Amino acid sequence: MTPTQASLKNAFRTFALAAAATLLVSGIALKPVLAAGTDSPPPSDDGKKKKKEGSAIEEQERQLAYQKFLHDYRAARTLIVSGDYKAGIAAMHALGHDEHPDVANYIGYANRKLGNYDESKYWYDKALAADANHVRTWSYYGMWHMEQGNRLKAEDFLAKVNTLCGNTTCEEYRELKAVIDGKASY
Repeated sequence: MTPTQASLKNAFRTFALAAAATLLVSGIALKPVLAAGTDSPPPSDDGKKKKKEGSAIEEQERQLAYQKFLHDYRAARTLIVSGDYKAGIAAMHALGHDEHPDVANYIGYANRKLGNYDESKYWYDKALAADANHVRTWSYYGMWHMEQGNRLKAEDFLAKVNTLCGNTTCEEYRELKAVIDGKASY
């Protein structure tokens, strides 16, 4: 390798490391802001794959793939929250990560809002299988039970939400409590 090639290789390696570090730092710095008032699911590998030591370019590619997933997830969630349930379900499936608890939860929620209760139950169960402590799913599933006329089960789910939140002021607890008390429908 000539001195010029070695110099170029070192310059590229330095640039790639700097780019990866910038993406990583900006991603960490933005997480609390992005999480405020919206879901920001963790990377979609859910820890099932062992982390490999990769190059800076591979890390940059992972970060870009995660940013695309997050962008598309938020767009799908927006469709669902705005009431376009069928399009939201299709957009969630298009993510290719139905096993992700946030994705499965919103597919369940949208199906519940469409009155597809068996389908909704399936997706809530799938979300909890992926993350048994997924507080939003416990809350929405409690609402599902209220809609099925099973107040006692909904109250059990409310207690689980309380345990997971550690208080009665978290959004998921307040929403489910309001549904149980007949003060809201969600």
